[in-house]
Amino acid sequence: MSCSFLEFCRLQDLKAVRDFLFLNKKTEPVEEKNLTENELTWDTSDWESAWDTGDNKEEEATSASKVEEVTTVQSAPWLQDCIVSLSPCSDLLVLAHDQKAAFLSAKWRSVDSGREEMTLAVSWTGTLSNDEGECVSSSICIPLASQKRSSTGRPDWTCVVVGFTSGYVRFYTENGVLLLAQLLHEDPVLRLKCRTYEIPRHPGVTEQHEELSILYPAALVTIDGFSLFQSLRACRNQVARAAAAGSDVIQPPPLAYKKWGLQDMETIVDHSSVGIMTLCVFDQMRNASILGGFNASVKGSPPAMCQYVTVGGGPYTGFYYAVEGSSQPLLSHVALAVASKLTSALFSAASGWLGWHKNKNEEEAVQKHKPKVEPATPLGIRFGLPDSRRHGESICLSPCNTLAGVTDDFGRVTLLDLARGICIRMWKGYRDAQLGWLQVPEERGDREFSPSSALPRRHALFLVIYAPRRGILEVWAMQQGPRVGAFTVGKHCRLLYAGYRLMGVNSVTSQGWQLHTQQVCLLDPITGALRTVNIPFHLALSDKKSERAKDIHLLKRLTTLLRSREVEPDVLESEAKSVLLDIKHPAIKKQALESLLSNKNLPVSCLTKVTCSLYDTLKQQDPEEVDGALLQFCTSQLKLLQLYTGIQNLHSAADTEPCSTNDSLDGIEEELSRVGPTLQCYSKLTLRPSVSFAQDSPDSPLPAQAFLSQIECTEEGELRVIHGSETEWNQLGNFMFWGCLCGKSPLHKVCDTLQQAGISPQQLLSLLLSVWLQREKEVLQKPEETVRYLHTLLIALSNMKGAVEESWDPQSVSPWWQQVRSICIQSHNAAAALLAAFVAHRGVKACITSRADSKLQSDWEAVSLELEQWVVCVRQLEDVLVLQTLLLVPSPQGAAGGAAAQCSIKTLLEGGTGGIADSVSKWVFRQNLAPERLKEILLKKEDKEEDDKLEQKAGDEVKEHEGKSQEGTDRTAELLVAVCQRFPHSLSPDLLFAHCCWEYVVQWNKDPEEGRHLCWAVEHLRLVSSPHIQLGICTMMWSTFIVKRLSAAAYLMEKVGKAPKDRLCRRDVGMGDKAMTSFLGCCVQLLQILMEADSAVEEVSAPELSVEEVWCGAEGPASIAELALEQRGVHYPLVQHHCLLASLLHAAMTFSLKVKPLSLFDSKGKNAFFRDLTTIQLMPSGDLDPGLVSLRQEFLRRVLTSWVQAIDDFSSQAPVTSSPPLPSCGPKADWWPSLCLELGSLLQVNPDILRRHIVCELYNQGLDLRAEEVMLEVEDKDVLGSQLLVLTGQRLSYSLLHSQSQTQAAMELLARLPPTLCTWLKAMDPSELRCPLVPLSQTSRLVGRLIEILPENHAQYSLALHLLEAVEALTT
Repeated sequence: MSCSFLEFCRLQDLKAVRDFLFLNKKTEPVEEKNLTENELTWDTSDWESAWDTGDNKEEEATSASKVEEVTTVQSAPWLQDCIVSLSPCSDLLVLAHDQKAAFLSAKWRSVDSGREEMTLAVSWTGTLSNDEGECVSSSICIPLASQKRSSTGRPDWTCVVVGFTSGYVRFYTENGVLLLAQLLHEDPVLRLKCRTYEIPRHPGVTEQHEELSILYPAALVTIDGFSLFQSLRACRNQVARAAAAGSDVIQPPPLAYKKWGLQDMETIVDHSSVGIMTLCVFDQMRNASILGGFNASVKGSPPAMCQYVTVGGGPYTGFYYAVEGSSQPLLSHVALAVASKLTSALFSAASGWLGWHKNKNEEEAVQKHKPKVEPATPLGIRFGLPDSRRHGESICLSPCNTLAGVTDDFGRVTLLDLARGICIRMWKGYRDAQLGWLQVPEERGDREFSPSSALPRRHALFLVIYAPRRGILEVWAMQQGPRVGAFTVGKHCRLLYAGYRLMGVNSVTSQGWQLHTQQVCLLDPITGALRTVNIPFHLALSDKKSERAKDIHLLKRLTTLLRSREVEPDVLESEAKSVLLDIKHPAIKKQALESLLSNKNLPVSCLTKVTCSLYDTLKQQDPEEVDGALLQFCTSQLKLLQLYTGIQNLHSAADTEPCSTNDSLDGIEEELSRVGPTLQCYSKLTLRPSVSFAQDSPDSPLPAQAFLSQIECTEEGELRVIHGSETEWNQLGNFMFWGCLCGKSPLHKVCDTLQQAGISPQQLLSLLLSVWLQREKEVLQKPEETVRYLHTLLIALSNMKGAVEESWDPQSVSPWWQQVRSICIQSHNAAAALLAAFVAHRGVKACITSRADSKLQSDWEAVSLELEQWVVCVRQLEDVLVLQTLLLVPSPQGAAGGAAAQCSIKTLLEGGTGGIADSVSKWVFRQNLAPERLKEILLKKEDKEEDDKLEQKAGDEVKEHEGKSQEGTDRTAELLVAVCQRFPHSLSPDLLFAHCCWEYVVQWNKDPEEGRHLCWAVEHLRLVSSPHIQLGICTMMWSTFIVKRLSAAAYLMEKVGKAPKDRLCRRDVGMGDKAMTSFLGCCVQLLQILMEADSAVEEVSAPELSVEEVWCGAEGPASIAELALEQRGVHYPLVQHHCLLASLLHAAMTFSLKVKPLSLFDSKGKNAFFRDLTTIQLMPSGDLDPGLVSLRQEFLRRVLTSWVQAIDDFSSQAPVTSSPPLPSCGPKADWWPSLCLELGSLLQVNPDILRRHIVCELYNQGLDLRAEEVMLEVEDKDVLGSQLLVLTGQRLSYSLLHSQSQTQAAMELLARLPPTLCTWLKAMDPSELRCPLVPLSQTSRLVGRLIEILPENHAQYSLALHLLEAVEALTT
């Protein structure tokens, strides 16, 4: 009930707007960030500016160029240097500086609490000026009303009017589209102001017309609002039509304006157009006698005049009066900013109006032929307020047009009475003040229902003053009223006051409109918040005459008293009683009682006594004088307080009821023992330590204030619990029932008390089950006892009136028991829900049996639909319990994934047929289970059905996982096996592997650097036994995740011509070079699996997917396996084509080779890449260009060479007699040669050439044993012999001629060699050998092989014999 300062909007990207507007200034240093984030930073601009006066002005002027380097833009008042205007509807904000401007439009967004809040986001930025050297000097935003009949008062669009220093006034749309431009005067535009239609509050008030006023240094132009509205609508429609399709120009109606030359005033800086006024007869005669003397004649009727008030200097304030009809309105020459036909993008320009884009010739023509400027009609000043030293800075007109606030350079704020032309009030100490007005209507209260209700609603007027030097915002009541509000704000804010509303409204169209506009807004550039002041009407009333004001004073006194922590409860009680009884107004009395009941420091006894005294006082008064709403509120609160006290006393009492042994609970021990091991495991997993706040503990007592806020009393006298947040609901249930569930409170007494209070059994049931489910950990500590207490409470609630219907037929579903079932179905606390289902199931059975006995008196067991649904529910809850226990198993340290998933019957049913497999696959990912390990566990499941000895077999599994203990591994495996046994269909191996595959590839897509995730996804896919599912998942993986990155990798490698570096890989493919190598390898495997699955699809029938009987009601998305079976078949040659490319890319990345992979294919091959695999493409066929084959052959040879070099280090450590086994992956993998041979056959490269190349490279590397293995597969032995002969000669040449350790025997041998052999050896170049130091025994073995493979008629056979003799001579 006092002044409030409310934030209603927030600006986004304000820093970006500031940087755009002040782009020529240096960016602020790092310290700015701290200032932006922390509003509490010390602001020293106020006291620093005190030193910048007097003698320092010269120094300030000389150092102006250094300001940008010293002062940051953030700490400087940058917003004060901008032209700022806000639409009165608060949906458009304009910020302009020099030639630039930014438009911010309203947008709605959802915040964390779920509510919607409005923000202003940048919708357009750009440069507004057309002429060189002109800057923005003023702007306003005018919302234009919609002409549609269905409009409710919201604006159709908003026009931005901008004045420039060149004299131009331009009109823009919200998107920065220029509509019109007008040169009405050649001096700078000082101020733009607008007046719109307002409904007259009194019959005698003159109806004001709409207008736009433009102030120049010595002239004032007023544009008729109706003319402006029609012209702007026509221009906007034509611009929209021209943007859509070409059309002829439609000439808009010309603007009607008046131009006055303001005289007899030295300087004018601001103005206000007060509007049309008519003098009374006395004032008319007085003015005539003053101006015309004794003989002046007086007209019969006073003339209507337009009043204009200006501020500036000489005089300080000037009053001008323009008699209506003394000047004819001028008609402007209008041309739309749209070309007549859209044959070009240029827009025309005509006299007085400019368009958008002009070429150079047009610009020169405009400069030479400026628009015609009409002369101004002289208007002399009527009178003023002379003050030679004082200069006015701004004037702000009140909404009622009778008062105006004026600021000056002396730091004063002056209040003017415009009708009398005098100053009636002055405030001092407000330098650089900014003003605004607030007009507040009287609240709709008792005045409307009084006998004088025909009187119009009163309005209170307040002046808002923002003093930036002091950082304070004040609100003053008019005209001589006190200060009613003050708020501490920032020192660099802007007070935005429009003073107008919608344009285009009249007395007819405004009927029934409820337009909400903010009258005054404060923009804070630090936080970007837009805040408005909310002032209640009663603050304008005098304290002596207003009974309401006295009541508000008492309310404030009570509020202050409640905030004080030092007052004793007895004193507080007596003071509160006296204040409540002294307050007269019922609404304020009710508000006082509400604040008293919501205070957390008062004991419940104090609240009860105060409420009782107020209730007694109201009862003693005349019933006709007592407010009914207040009495009902007091009665309901007293009833709630008594209920709270009664329940509290029952819980604190020592008498407890023994738990009754009911026959209907017989046999529940067997069910508990059956699920006992799972419950124990679940309990251990949920008892892991966690951090919580003490006030959030369920054991904390419920305050009476919280109890009162959660329960309300209906008109019928019954109590209804308000379902607020889940926490509050649980607290209330905990307060009512937890003592009963623990056996510490009398169960039946509590239930009777609640029933007598009038709370419905359905709400009590919901509260009971909520506390049961919330306190699951405590329930599981003693499940046998708590189950019996729950059964007793449930039966007691069921026996209440209104719980189970009397007419319930056991063959139908009972709404009461359906409520219990739905709560259990939705609960994520699986164990507590299962125990509640056990109890409810037996309670239903007992209820049905008793009804059957009373009706039939037979020994037959009653069968009902209700029991069948409970059997299904119990089975589902048991399944959920086992599944939830598995999901609670903690992840190993360092594993990926978030918190454990929470599941319930509802979530599993809504998850569709694949929801269960999806949950388990996410758990597999969190557990970091390898695909082979998962396969072993699933195989154990099948074995366990035959032999239940999992503990012995689990010992072998643990050896592969050193990080886990034996017990932990066994427990995890047992839980997974148990879950799979409960869901034999939903968790069949193929479905589980399929979902695991998809989960891993999704996680890989989130972080492509984790190449292991994609590798494991492919491994999971390989374990799927059904080729149909394999085929579908491969296709989905390819199209969803793989093809885009693979194409990016191929085009990147094609562009750079080699294996790209890490930076390029991250930029184009989104992963590093190592991750990209792994990715390409996985692509090859994926496409190979796809080809194998496509080949096997026709041999095997598609699998039939099914779910368990109790889970057949699942509704939701289809499982991955179902989606896979719906996929179309693939085109095998196209898949093979892509596999070929992926293999080439993988080889190039693995061995860092230079290659342009796409250049290895012809045009048909290139066009077929990265197409949909299900489509048939035109593939390469026939013989290829020999040049292309040569490129392919050269690339494969380089791959083989790199592989041989890679395995050299690996093989050099092995003994000579045998070849060591190679790894299965990486550049040293043993499958690279076979892959190259396979690629060679697909690329039309002769495989024998590649085999000979492998042999030569292995011998060149000194790996003779591996070379001999490959040599057996070579077909053309003659060519191979010739190649190896040269290699042997190089080895021998190195040993005889180039070795540094030449022996005498070697020299003697060289002398005995035949001349031809000696010459041939000297011609050899041993530098081509990568491993020249080879034992002579290996060289001798190589020569022996040469003699074997070369035919005797070979031209070089004799040379081989000579080499054999030479080697044998060297070895002996």
